[in-house]
Amino acid sequence: MNLQNLPTPCYVIDEAKLRHNLGIIRSVMDRTGCRILLALKGFAAWRTFPVIREYLCGTTASSVHEARLGKEEFGGEVHAYAPAYSPQDIDELLPLVDHLVLNSFGQFHRYREQVAGASRPVSMGLRVNPEYSEVKVELYNPCRKRSRLGIRRRDFDGQDLAGLEGLHFHTMCEQNSDTLERTVEVVVEKFGDLFPRLRWVNFGGGHHISRPDYDVDRLCRVIERFQERFPLTVYLEPGEAIALNSGVLVASVLDLVENEIPIAILDTSATAHMPDVLEMPYRPVIVGAGAPGEKAHTYLLGGLTCLAGDDIGQYSFEAPLRIGDRLVFLDMAHYTMVKNTTFNGVRLPSIAIQRVGAAQPEVVRAFGYADYRDRLS
Repeated sequence: MNLQNLPTPCYVIDEAKLRHNLGIIRSVMDRTGCRILLALKGFAAWRTFPVIREYLCGTTASSVHEARLGKEEFGGEVHAYAPAYSPQDIDELLPLVDHLVLNSFGQFHRYREQVAGASRPVSMGLRVNPEYSEVKVELYNPCRKRSRLGIRRRDFDGQDLAGLEGLHFHTMCEQNSDTLERTVEVVVEKFGDLFPRLRWVNFGGGHHISRPDYDVDRLCRVIERFQERFPLTVYLEPGEAIALNSGVLVASVLDLVENEIPIAILDTSATAHMPDVLEMPYRPVIVGAGAPGEKAHTYLLGGLTCLAGDDIGQYSFEAPLRIGDRLVFLDMAHYTMVKNTTFNGVRLPSIAIQRVGAAQPEVVRAFGYADYRDRLS
């Protein structure tokens, strides 16, 4: 992949790697009969949708705008879930979605008649909280104490379930199929008595299906055993697994300063362009770089914004960095473009796609002043 002629900063999506991930995920559908959707909250680069829809059944949305993007640009099934909807949201969603998952009985009962009277069939579901999760980072733990996400089993007692066709649970984050296996056991124990009245169950996201060490065979066994016991349609909705290791962020060194250690200021930003670096937190891999002290020259890499903590971390390099040098951050397709901001008015990274067989990436989107201005008033 030739990255030298690209503007920086720039996200570059590798179609071949995207197809590699999608082939693995599609094999799960082919083996089990389950249906797998792209979670737009993780990856929504719609110029890649013609590729992705060759493999997956549709999209899942967390807002009206995501649902519209899925309907208009992807096609197939459109599912939606959010912690709460306004009446206007429901009005806008009903022409777009095939499944609508509610987060509480208050919302379920409030909108049930409206959904039933829609001009097209919309299947209603509820998100449940099995009160079991193996997610270690509390920021990403849907079953954390006082979680607002999902309904506990005890809260089903005495409720009118007329119109309910499915249950949805999402308790995972970047985890393997052994976690799903244990989670499904808990869900069946707590909610299994409800399954005979349902049409479908959604196992949510957080499945790292395309990761090299992911146990795909075990995932298929979990799905097949569940379907043998309960003849329901099983859905999965990964986001990160679709785009895992399929994209990079190319940045340039703008300046070099010194404060106890050498500091390289880049034309990108942790807080604006790769926020999970600060939120998760995690340390992105840079091509050719090592841990602090591993190679001859160690630098603190700093972002372009005025946030004091806009630091990407310390990295070492074989040769001294120079102004204009390019750094390539790996695994920058998921949860970057969907979460980046124009904080400080910093220009958003361009988006490029390396098509299979193409000599170099094609820049499909560049951002400018109007993109900053038009999101404000």
